Amino acid sequence: MPHKGLLFIPDISGFTRFVNEIEIEHSRHIIQQLLEILINANQVGLEVSEVEGDAILFYKFGDPVELEALYHQVQTMFTAFHQHINAYNQRRICQCKACISAINLSLKVITHYGEFTTYNVKNFSKLIGKDVIVAHQLLKNDIDQHEYWLVTQNLLQDAPPVDFAGWMQWNRSTKQTETGEIPFHYTQLSELKNELPPLPAPYLELAKKVKMLSVTEEYDVDIKTLCYTVVHFDLRHHWQKGIKAVDEVEHFLPGIGSSHRHLYENGKGVIMYTSSFMYNPEEKVMFSETEEKKTRAFYYTIEKMGDHQARLTIDFYLTRNWVNQVLFTLTEKKKLQQTLQQSLLNLDAFVKTIVLPLEF
Repeated sequence: MPHKGLLFIPDISGFTRFVNEIEIEHSRHIIQQLLEILINANQVGLEVSEVEGDAILFYKFGDPVELEALYHQVQTMFTAFHQHINAYNQRRICQCKACISAINLSLKVITHYGEFTTYNVKNFSKLIGKDVIVAHQLLKNDIDQHEYWLVTQNLLQDAPPVDFAGWMQWNRSTKQTETGEIPFHYTQLSELKNELPPLPAPYLELAKKVKMLSVTEEYDVDIKTLCYTVVHFDLRHHWQKGIKAVDEVEHFLPGIGSSHRHLYENGKGVIMYTSSFMYNPEEKVMFSETEEKKTRAFYYTIEKMGDHQARLTIDFYLTRNWVNQVLFTLTEKKKLQQTLQQSLLNLDAFVKTIVLPLEF
């Protein structure tokens, strides 16, 4: 028997274009994270019926949710969505089109009130009813922009929509469906992006550091290929002497502030943080890794020398402390310098085997 309730669909705008243009694996992971953020931002007791690629079908049986409470739910989801995208864009390392274009994704939300019911398929609860179809049809409309909140007349119950934020401008339109014409109101949400708080920068640099050694080598490859080879953790053990693997990577798409572990051939493991990154393939690429205790750091500088020539410099820093500096010079410096120099030689052979992904 059908019951009345709310249908609430947040839909990621730009998804189709996004997955058609970029690396599927990275886009899949970015979209997955965004959908999880939307689910975690649920504050009004919505139930998840199903995840539909780039959208989530939420529902809630009962009387209509007050419009102001719905606005705060939309605001919470929209804000969390864009805070995540902004943070990823500022801290990302990967330069594939998926990661670069993620910042252009946005969110629209469809809210409708009507009759529907649930049915079970094994362990899954799905929705059925004409209003479920109507809600999905409303995703396709004549609204030019792609970040808005749409409210059907069924949900408004003859009450006019209200400006809850001081900047809302409500517009009216209709959608012709198989069951008739559906009137609705909608307002743009773009203004919410201007209200996002600034992101705190992760401070992982050594406070007072001193360079203890530096090694450099030139390679007969373009700067992007050299950058791709050096930056990607899963390639590190192929050329960096003493490293067996880089594991425990905190994030599938690591960025500034994310951690990983250098597992050495002697069995020792050291947690590292990606502490900085700067990407300008026309001149120079720089990134650094800082040890968890923030006493040591490696800086990698990749410079363009020509169309098919680039130079890599690895600088090793210690936190400024004269005792540690003397101990390092006496007991570790020579061995580490030899290890890094051999690593650069290993890289010369390995980087020539790398085929750069088309999207990088």
